[in-house]
Amino acid sequence: MSRHVAIVTDSTAYLPAQAMERHRITAVPLTVVLGDRALEEGTEISTRSLAQALQKRRPVTTSRPGPEVFAETYRRAAESGATGIVSLHLSAELSGTYDAAVVAARQAPVPVRVVDTGMIAMALGFCALAAAETAEAGGTVDDAVTSAEKRAAGTSAYFYVDTLDYLRRGGRIGAAQALLGSALAVKPLLQLAGGRIEPLEKVRTASKAIARLEEIAADRAGGAEVDVAVHHLAAPDRASALAERLRTRLPGLADLHVSEVGAVIGAHTGPGLLGVVVSAR
Repeated sequence: MSRHVAIVTDSTAYLPAQAMERHRITAVPLTVVLGDRALEEGTEISTRSLAQALQKRRPVTTSRPGPEVFAETYRRAAESGATGIVSLHLSAELSGTYDAAVVAARQAPVPVRVVDTGMIAMALGFCALAAAETAEAGGTVDDAVTSAEKRAAGTSAYFYVDTLDYLRRGGRIGAAQALLGSALAVKPLLQLAGGRIEPLEKVRTASKAIARLEEIAADRAGGAEVDVAVHHLAAPDRASALAERLRTRLPGLADLHVSEVGAVIGAHTGPGLLGVVVSAR
């Protein structure tokens, strides 16, 4: 049976290309502004180029897609046979992407439900996958939205960063401002809470912070059936080692994804980022 509910997300979901193709998920790219060049995430700027720019302290900013980009995406989905669209996006607390999608949805040729998932990275990606699987099973737009929202409610994201400087410069740390006074003396652990990046713990060394990140993820997973994503920026060895330790520790582990974040998240976290997403099935 052909699917009539199209699933749209944005490039910060960092879904594996094979998963996007298999589930026919469309990702609208955000933009990274590197110096005077505006580049689409995922196609026009590599994470290596981003990391090098950040390390050289070159100006890097990010911007949301314009409503016209979403309008074109919705139009193409309708022309391909979709009778409804579910558009799932990163937290509106972190980006204006959701607002741009809402504007475009008002003029779309088919009904569009735009959802602020309150998530980012594979925390958003798992929501998109849940919606796509429901649509593939013959679910309606409302069914797909319910699946995505249920997945979001059971998903947690935790982050280790080498420094809060990039988050401070990008204005994305919210209450984590409280950590800035001692940022040089500690390695911060952060969490996604209420759609915002919030302080979780302060740990004295990088090795202890990463060990604590592992403990927090394992405690959050417990014995439940979960999908896990380990993200990094310019820290592949750290990410692989952490993923292998989690593989042995989580009895209910279903899928495990290891990937480098794209330029949008990387611009705000800096090289050395490690993130763990735990998502209950």
